[in-house]
Amino acid sequence: MKQKISLLIAVTIITTSMFIGGLNKVVGQKEIPLENFFKNPEKSSYQISPDGKYFSYLAPYESRMNIFVQKIGSEKARRLTGEKDRDIAGYFWANNKRILFLKDTGGDENYALYGVDNNGKNLKCLTCFEGVRTQIIDDLEDIPNEVIIGLNKRDATVFDPYRLNIKTGKMEMLAENPGNIQGWMTDHDGKLRVAYAIVDGINTQIQYRKTEEDEFKPVLTTNFKEQVNLNFFTFDNKNIYATSNLGRDKSAAVIFDITNGKELEVLYENPVYDVSRMSYSKKYKKLWAAYYTSWKMEREYFDNDFKQLLERLKKDLGQYEIGITDYTKNEDKFIIRTSSDRSLGTYYLYDKNTDKIEKIHEISPWINEDDMAVMKPIKYTARDGYIIDGYLTLPKGVEPKNLPVIVNPHGGPWYRDSWGFNPEIQFLANRGYAVLQMNFRGSTGYGKKFWESSFKQWGLAMQNDITDGVNWLIEQGIADPDKIAIYGGSYGGYATLQGLVVNPTLYAAGVDYVGVSNLFTFLKTIPPYWKPLLDMMYEMVGDPVTDSVQFVATSPALNANKIMAPLFVAQGANDPRVNINESDQIVEALKKRGIDVEYMVKDNEGHGFRNEENRFDFYRAMEKFLAKHLKK
Repeated sequence: MKQKISLLIAVTIITTSMFIGGLNKVVGQKEIPLENFFKNPEKSSYQISPDGKYFSYLAPYESRMNIFVQKIGSEKARRLTGEKDRDIAGYFWANNKRILFLKDTGGDENYALYGVDNNGKNLKCLTCFEGVRTQIIDDLEDIPNEVIIGLNKRDATVFDPYRLNIKTGKMEMLAENPGNIQGWMTDHDGKLRVAYAIVDGINTQIQYRKTEEDEFKPVLTTNFKEQVNLNFFTFDNKNIYATSNLGRDKSAAVIFDITNGKELEVLYENPVYDVSRMSYSKKYKKLWAAYYTSWKMEREYFDNDFKQLLERLKKDLGQYEIGITDYTKNEDKFIIRTSSDRSLGTYYLYDKNTDKIEKIHEISPWINEDDMAVMKPIKYTARDGYIIDGYLTLPKGVEPKNLPVIVNPHGGPWYRDSWGFNPEIQFLANRGYAVLQMNFRGSTGYGKKFWESSFKQWGLAMQNDITDGVNWLIEQGIADPDKIAIYGGSYGGYATLQGLVVNPTLYAAGVDYVGVSNLFTFLKTIPPYWKPLLDMMYEMVGDPVTDSVQFVATSPALNANKIMAPLFVAQGANDPRVNINESDQIVEALKKRGIDVEYMVKDNEGHGFRNEENRFDFYRAMEKFLAKHLKK
């Protein structure tokens, strides 16, 4: 499927801890400046205009990522935007002339939609409403001057769909959200045909209408644990390609009868991993492939032409992972990105007509992949028998024995770590750290049972999975038991704090980045548009009333008296997901006890630090903090 824009539901968490000095120099490995890992890419997020005449990309201007356009075959590029306060969050070509982009203010995640011509003229905000978030429902690539968006303008808790004329700014509401609709879907003609609803708090419902003149009618209602994720309509607009775990543990690629709410055909299922999505050719009306993630991304091909295209690319670029990031409407020119665990990668243009691959740009040319460490997949067994997948990155040139380690639980928590280039982890390896990442229970992609096994297990079985990974690393002789730190962001920040509570002598230090500290207050301060999901969150995280005893035991801020290790906390003042009060509580509780706690707050950030200068400040502070507590 053509990827137009990427705005993460759960922010990608910075996963690193750093130190300077105190460790033996890594034999045969040169020390790379901190800034080389964490500065903005030289050029990234390449796209191609629908007619194939222009490239577009993001590049720094005044230390912020802005949009540039370059005619193919020309050496000159034109900057279209001049944002100085905040990076462009995402962008796409609305038509051959106009580009649309999203940005928020200070990390509040209330994204507004803007438009600009490819010559830099007619810059206009299309949805600048205070306190309102814009979603992209359909870019309507076959309707040049229209898009379908979602806005929580009428009611902050729900999103209504609008057809927006990007030339005049006129908006037409296509349906009024009755209060339970969480998503909308269009067919290949850009008609709004499907709605996803929450009913009775924890049941999900697919609603359908044959035309935009009809009323939405329920076609399938299930508990939220049973999931049918609709990808796109079949090419006759009658049925839908979907991934479904109805009646099975692993999500499979299926054809779904949207009129009658049932599966018609299973196209592909994997016995170990969930199928996450499918892709297709709109021009040739063919299904291309299904995708799943083992220790790295895998494809199951449905179309031989698409398979031959990837094989052709591998012929020249085969030592890397290869992804198609964009292509023309005629599907004859493709933007290709290579990557690996040791490289952010390079963009290429493949012209199908001439069968030529042309290098466009290396994303971070200052990174020499020969200086980077290998990210290896690992497995270990949790105390109750669950098999936990993970990744171990070891510093180059050092025997994997008795090493200082950073344990890095991911955010989400219903997310997963994947194989690929991670500049933070590469920085740690360059400085002599081993880094352990683990997909603890609840991590996505491993099936329904594994996901459900995390429900109401924050700080309990989920935390045990992390601890068991640490103990496994010690048993392997890789970790120095006295030189282990834990670091994570968002849920990983919570796991960091809870790790210091339940294993006070296991970790020499901890770094909590925008993490939850009190489950009671966390559930009271979620964004308004999460409120319809609150009953589901109660089932997945816990209910503050009926599970109050458990919440008291698993809220680090309420158990700060058990923390012995020094702590560094970082927080964005405008974080809409994890309110700053979460960090304030744990810092105040520890300071009252005289525990060494450092606290960094950035007033112009939200759930994660996007601005380059703030990232530098954060990492430098982490270096000093961990040098102080982990040096030999």
